[in-house]
Amino acid sequence: MSLLRAWSRDLAMGARFACAGGREGWIRTLLTGVGVGLGVALLLITTALPSALAARTDRGDARSTVGSPTAEHPGPDTLLVARSNQTYRGKDIEGTLVQAEGPKAPVPPGLSRIPGPGELAVSPALKKLLQSPDGALLRERLDGRITETVGDAGLTGPSELLFYAGQSGLDANLNRVERITAFAYERQTERLSPLLLLLVVLTFVTLLLPVAVFVAAAVRFGGERRDRRLAALRLVGADSRMVRRIAAGEALAGSAAGLVLGAGFFLLGRELVGGFDIQQRSVFPADLDPAPWLAALVAVAVPAAAVAVTLFALRGVVIEPLGVVRTTRPSRRRLWWRLLVPLAGLGLLTPLTGRGDDGGEFNRYQVSAGVVLLLVGITVLLPWLLERLVGRLRGGPVSWQLAVRRLQVNIAGAARLVNGIAVAVAGAIALQMMFAGVEGEYTVRTGEDPTRATVSIILGSNVQGDPEQLARQVAGYPGITDAIPLRSVSAAHEPVAEQGLVDVTVGTCAALREVAQLDSCKDGDAFWATGGSTLGGSYGGRAEPGDKLYAGNVRGYEQDVKPVEFTVPATLRTVPSRPDPVGVQRSGLLLTPSVAPGDTGGYGAQQIFVMTDGPAQEGLERARTAAFKASPLSVASTLHTTRQSRSYSTIRTGLFFGATGVLILIGTSLLVSQVEQLRERRKLLSSLVAFGTRRSTLSLSVLWQTALPIGVGMALAALFGIGLGAVLMRMAVQEVRIAWAEVAMMTGAGAGVVALVTLLSLPPLLRLMRPDGLRTE
Repeated sequence: MSLLRAWSRDLAMGARFACAGGREGWIRTLLTGVGVGLGVALLLITTALPSALAARTDRGDARSTVGSPTAEHPGPDTLLVARSNQTYRGKDIEGTLVQAEGPKAPVPPGLSRIPGPGELAVSPALKKLLQSPDGALLRERLDGRITETVGDAGLTGPSELLFYAGQSGLDANLNRVERITAFAYERQTERLSPLLLLLVVLTFVTLLLPVAVFVAAAVRFGGERRDRRLAALRLVGADSRMVRRIAAGEALAGSAAGLVLGAGFFLLGRELVGGFDIQQRSVFPADLDPAPWLAALVAVAVPAAAVAVTLFALRGVVIEPLGVVRTTRPSRRRLWWRLLVPLAGLGLLTPLTGRGDDGGEFNRYQVSAGVVLLLVGITVLLPWLLERLVGRLRGGPVSWQLAVRRLQVNIAGAARLVNGIAVAVAGAIALQMMFAGVEGEYTVRTGEDPTRATVSIILGSNVQGDPEQLARQVAGYPGITDAIPLRSVSAAHEPVAEQGLVDVTVGTCAALREVAQLDSCKDGDAFWATGGSTLGGSYGGRAEPGDKLYAGNVRGYEQDVKPVEFTVPATLRTVPSRPDPVGVQRSGLLLTPSVAPGDTGGYGAQQIFVMTDGPAQEGLERARTAAFKASPLSVASTLHTTRQSRSYSTIRTGLFFGATGVLILIGTSLLVSQVEQLRERRKLLSSLVAFGTRRSTLSLSVLWQTALPIGVGMALAALFGIGLGAVLMRMAVQEVRIAWAEVAMMTGAGAGVVALVTLLSLPPLLRLMRPDGLRTE
């Protein structure tokens, strides 16, 4: 018989044993399928993420007005648009004001028509928020009549908060108002820096490697029972090669079941993913569409890996007709070749040291191989370390002795239980060190001072009402201690001027103290601020006491709006300027209200600094609503001391999303593995109970049996994680700093997952300890 026919026959026989070998056979196949299926589902979701993120970007570009074609004059195909983004209870709401100037004006993606004055088109998530009790304050702000819900084509994700508000008074001459003829934006592909590219590669490797470890462990479920069945086959005439091929056939059947279940888990997870919202980022289920070649690769690689792992596991097992011999005296595991694996990884990564500068590039394949070898080093060193540690343990309570003896008999099984989570924890520690180390490269200081003001409101140029009255209204809201208005306007010595302009800031004494150092101040005073940043260009003029100046439309933009004449007070004092709460340091005239120019016809900028005393959520939301009502073009910005690069924050968000999925997989797979191991020991547990062993003792033994390997595994993971993080930081030309809090958090999270799994496995354990477990077929 040819080798191919022999393999086909034996693989088919193994598959029949897996599927039709009685209850024990199909239960083992089901457990293997569930374990493999969870890994397959996560692999499919991971391969689908790039296409999902690309679809988000494409839809965002399709509705963008950045770089859209514009028109100078109104026409049948023109549309006035203005950004009106909002913030509500810490959530960002993207808003656009629209006003059609003709019947052929472009319609935003996801809408069937342009909202008219007083009408709103909102995303499904925003509509749900507005209709909920939590959206009561937001309903006061966005009080237009909802006439349409934005379709998927106009949204980046199902949980996005977005609205289009129809207007009637927009003017293309107003700031931030554009006249466009189409929605379009051709994005320029941003080239990732070497550091960001390194972070992307590390994220994918450290998230996918634990999945591969779990899949490899899942195909070995029920290994002891399988070996006993193979011994029976030897008794009826099968040779050693044949039984190994039959074992490979069983693994192939389990992995095939895993592929089917994995596809089902993927479809289920894809439907559920639309309900997840991580930092206001979400994806549509339809966008999670893995590339066909990647799905085909998973479909081929998983069964091949299952067969390879099974044959590798049987290399040290002697299956004889009367039983399975794993050698009477197990040979001690050798250390030298286990050290070669992480050393090979270091050998690949060390030549890349110092490549993190601007001119450096990382070979992604070399980095991936080095990281994989270092993390795989945990899986090969852990059995050796457990063997040396457990082999020296003696004495103790009965529960401790039962656990230690079980570990001494099956070190490999205990290591398999911990390998995946140890690899995940080590990778997480290394990534946390990398992110903490390079965070300064992608975090900039804004110059804003949240201790002086919580929110800065820049009022639109079409503001309705008196800004000072608006500030008094805002200051009366609960939790708000003060609201300080400032007005800025350009002035010149001539009614129309292009050069020598003077920047004029108008406010009360309390307001002017926010922009200059004043020893004394009363209404009627005037100051000349020095030391601030100049506006450059046409600015830089000087005002003297008694000078006649003109403020407002000094550039002559509109013929019917005349600049306002005023006189600089004779008592003009020179004072040093200071940065305002948003970090702007002003120069020029500082005037109190009684000596300031009057109404400048909408020219100039008006700003309100809002101060709070601790959390003042309701007051801040009412302040934002008041500003929006005064002018929908108002911008209310929350002040922050730092701001992160968008690419950096996106990668970190992706890591959080992936780590969440891996943790779910870890917990579920560990639970399946724990239940499978308990099931194999059912008769032993029932026998111990029958001979008088207390159930609490057996429960504690299971806890010790899990706690001891996880303790060793977490210590090894912390050591390798810190080492890998140090190597990566040297590659990125960063100072090596160990964030011990993050190390403790990661190892604690890994141990916590195992503790939770152990608690969840106690009910099955109690059921397996019943006397009927001694019954056999």
